[in-house]
Amino acid sequence: MSPRQKVLIVDDEPDIRELLEITLGRMKLDTFSARNLGEAQALLSRESFDLCLTDMRLPDGTGLELVQHIQQRHPQVPVAMITAYGSLETAINALKAGAFDFLTKPVDLTRLRELVSSALRLPAPGGTGIAIDRRLLGDSPPMRALRKHIDKLARSQAPVYISGESGSGKELVARLIHEQGPRASQPFIPVNCGAIPSELMESEFFGHRKGSFSGAIEDKPGLFQAAHGGTLFLDEVADLPLAMQVKLLRAIQEKAVRGVGEQQETVVDVRILCATHKDLDAEVAAERFRQDLYYRLNVIELRVPPLRERRDDIESLASHVLKRLAISTGQPAATLHPQALDALKSYRFPGNVRELENMLERAHTLCENKQIEASDLRLAEGNCNPEGGVPDLTQIDNLEDYLENVERNLILQALEETRWNRTAAAQRLNLSFRSMRYRLKKLGLD
Repeated sequence: MSPRQKVLIVDDEPDIRELLEITLGRMKLDTFSARNLGEAQALLSRESFDLCLTDMRLPDGTGLELVQHIQQRHPQVPVAMITAYGSLETAINALKAGAFDFLTKPVDLTRLRELVSSALRLPAPGGTGIAIDRRLLGDSPPMRALRKHIDKLARSQAPVYISGESGSGKELVARLIHEQGPRASQPFIPVNCGAIPSELMESEFFGHRKGSFSGAIEDKPGLFQAAHGGTLFLDEVADLPLAMQVKLLRAIQEKAVRGVGEQQETVVDVRILCATHKDLDAEVAAERFRQDLYYRLNVIELRVPPLRERRDDIESLASHVLKRLAISTGQPAATLHPQALDALKSYRFPGNVRELENMLERAHTLCENKQIEASDLRLAEGNCNPEGGVPDLTQIDNLEDYLENVERNLILQALEETRWNRTAAAQRLNLSFRSMRYRLKKLGLD
């Protein structure tokens, strides 16, 4: 028979302590109670706990101090903060300090049980490293730091804003945060906010009832309902129109959604991760993104480094991609000529890892004798200077070919960012759909 898990409850109100003790006792958990910060620290030094629930206001300090103490001395113990209703800033500060999650008073017992069950499923700190290493390739200092941050954020329920350029791997990072955390067995739902027509957004996010609008021929759950218990990843969140931002903010704050045509709200338990290649601070300053939503989404920011900041990883990444291509095609793996590798290391990669993968797939198909030469990579000359700047005109043999290559790369990047939604890609490039279709045909991309 395995020993029962132990929870430390820290609160100076006897009624709250008793309520938590009874509720957790019914969950077959052993509880220990402390009335203040000093008693809690003393218990932590004597006992090994699986979870700590602490009030924010304590007679001799704050719950935030206890979160910091546990982070430093007992990092294996997740901490949940109990705050007064409406004190959002306090809850956000707790999450930034390392708290697993937070509850508001009066305590909702259903929410409490969900939080406790989730926290007790957490893996040990550092125990996810091997799994992350296999998925997130590269041994450069920026990548080692990124893996460390993923491991830490997987042990939290805090909303995370994943910033980084297009193609740098933001969705992979979001998946790893989800898969290494307590929600791993529940759904991970990614959505590209820029690829949903604005008139369908409310239905897509929150669902609708049959007959609520023209074309609603059956009841349909939304993305929030599909992600219940798991993680909703909002990619390109900066592309949400302001009207939808208001509705999204309310759904996150209330932890409930109302579908189109519905009379009642549906409670949802979803962790929100979001990403965009745009500068969200600049979007807020330009009043294209709501500041209140920004603060709810950007509790913790995680930056994914662009490929040009980790050039030492290019060789191992290229080798991995070429091996994968060999397996998928049933052919021997191609190798990179030293000059081709040098060319890759001097390239700026505006499309990052995604661009590298596409480039190698094309070169793998076109190369002779399974060796990829520098010419097979078809690099855009304007991006071959590691420091950026104006392209060297002596390197451009044919202006038409050069401009066509730049145009092709930009269109491919827009298509990849919108998951090959041609209408959305045309909007991103400020092109009409007819002009986009013409360019796709001209460049052989249709």
